[in-house]
Amino acid sequence: MWSVSVTVTELPRGVEPARVPIVVHRDLADRAYRALATAAAFTTFVIMALIGGYLLYRGSDAFRDAGWGFFTEQQWLAGQGGAYGIGAALPYTVQIAVVAMVIAVPVSVLAALFITEYAPPWARRILTSTIDLLAAVPSLIFGLWGFFYLQPRIIGLSRWLSAHLGFIPIFGVDLDGRKSSPGDFASSTFIAGVVVALMIVPICTSVIREVFAQAPAGEKEGALALGSTRWGVVRSVVLPFGRGGIIGGAMLGLGRALGETIAVTLIISPYFDRRGSILAQGSNSIPSLIALKFAESNDLGVSALMAAGLVLFAVTLLVNALASMVVGRSRSGDATEI
Repeated sequence: MWSVSVTVTELPRGVEPARVPIVVHRDLADRAYRALATAAAFTTFVIMALIGGYLLYRGSDAFRDAGWGFFTEQQWLAGQGGAYGIGAALPYTVQIAVVAMVIAVPVSVLAALFITEYAPPWARRILTSTIDLLAAVPSLIFGLWGFFYLQPRIIGLSRWLSAHLGFIPIFGVDLDGRKSSPGDFASSTFIAGVVVALMIVPICTSVIREVFAQAPAGEKEGALALGSTRWGVVRSVVLPFGRGGIIGGAMLGLGRALGETIAVTLIISPYFDRRGSILAQGSNSIPSLIALKFAESNDLGVSALMAAGLVLFAVTLLVNALASMVVGRSRSGDATEI
């Protein structure tokens, strides 16, 4: 057997080791692919900049006319000689998205864990195909189903939450001393959030499942060999490895929830007074505001809608940027331990 001895000599103080440059020789196919990928990435940023610039250009008239009141005014009388702003639409948009995320993320994580860790192989294939199919269902179908089928059946839950948790502001409904009726809880932020949650569950589940499926098999088998239970493997290996995937899937769903238009428009009853309750009748959102007001708007009204779209565009970009930072600091597998 050959043996090799290596002698390490300490360099004098102040002397840096020589740096040998690494030269990579790329062939024509590698250079072409590199140029194509760079052009595609650059084109994406250019398109986003053009969209933002166009919205800013078209919405500049509304910004000049309304000033900072555009962000605080709750009424929408653009083009009618009255005040207008997103002081009510923007908070309702965030409320609907938060309700959807609170429901969708735990369901998606549990569904992804069941598919990857507990379901038998034959059921795993069926469930994966079904979830991918649900992600392709148009939002119009969800909106119609939510309005005609889900809403009459979930109003009872809204009334129960108001009766037992009404001391919490988000569940309180002002009835002026009278007895509640089902109409007091229809077309609410809560119902819209539930429907949006059902829409984003397939998307979040697909992303999270893909990451969970890539958890290192060696570490999972090692944990089982050391006497860990199935839940112990999930807790110590799968979840730490898939932390970045959970965050990425959740942020992808949040972007969909913030921009959902048709389903929310079909369910909510437009309401322009800001309030904290998610159970009371009436709600609003920037996408539904644009969809409802675009056809009847004059030049100033269209400019105001473009300004509202610019705000939603900026909020979505900010959320995605924060999500990228979080995912970048919690790469899958970094914190995996047995």
